[in-house]
Amino acid sequence: MWQPSDRYPDPSVRVLHPSFNALRLPLASVERLYTGCRWSEGPVWLGDQRCVLWSDIPNNRILRWDEETGAVSVFRKPSNNANGNTRDRQGRLVTCEHDARRVTRTEYDGSITVLADSYKGKRLNSPNDVVVAADGAVWFSDPVFGISGFYEGHKDESETTPAIYRLDPATGDLRAMADDIPGPNGLAFSPDGAILYVVASRATPNRQILAWDVLDGGTRLANRRVFIDAGTGGSPDGFRVDIEGNLWCGWGMGTSELDGVRVFDKTGQPIGHVELPERCANVCFGGRYRNRLFMAASHGLYALYVNTQGVAGG
Repeated sequence: MWQPSDRYPDPSVRVLHPSFNALRLPLASVERLYTGCRWSEGPVWLGDQRCVLWSDIPNNRILRWDEETGAVSVFRKPSNNANGNTRDRQGRLVTCEHDARRVTRTEYDGSITVLADSYKGKRLNSPNDVVVAADGAVWFSDPVFGISGFYEGHKDESETTPAIYRLDPATGDLRAMADDIPGPNGLAFSPDGAILYVVASRATPNRQILAWDVLDGGTRLANRRVFIDAGTGGSPDGFRVDIEGNLWCGWGMGTSELDGVRVFDKTGQPIGHVELPERCANVCFGGRYRNRLFMAASHGLYALYVNTQGVAGG
């Protein structure tokens, strides 16, 4: 049974390199906000509503945690086995849906607009994670995870190569930006938008985080490289970037030393770890100053105040 730490600093916030000391708060500890999910994913902070939305994929729902009251309620059910969530630059919710094999936008009045469900006349696989660039373009990953069985979607045939896509919402132009990624998963941009990071969750022998330079006004990727090789020390999933360029990565391999959030600096060096009692799938920054890390772990939602801020829009 997990218990919050009564000690400061919280021993579950571990320093792997001295540089991490500047990012952790000695008087902040990991809090569990909710438990009762089957597989938590895709957290997103809604500052104007002071809440976190996150997906419980197998339970076919999006949940809402309210900052003021701590109450958890159902935001959307059924959710088409929603996975990743983010907000666009106008504050609208953008969601990846496994079961419907599409990316949607929730409008201000609650109606849903389909942003993408096919590419060159063929259905997408199962959009997984999503981020909106500074220019408003919607970038998302499209592996086959949601159509490989009936737990997080429904079993179906793949019609397109797993890829990273860029959607221009102004023109509707959908473009495959990279289709040579084994199991494209979490993705995020560096603070200046010049680098795109993507998790290759089926890379062998070890999972990896890849990096590309973003060129030509955000319309071209170049210089593919391995930014982080997870080795035998864990497994990355979803992640977000702070204003210093550090990557806060959902992490885990089923042991207390590895489950949680692994933090890497902008050179790819591991500098810190937030230990959780279960594997973490994805994270987001929120709170008034974007200095609270929300962590969607296997069965629940956790939070930790940190001494940095998430990149705006991330």
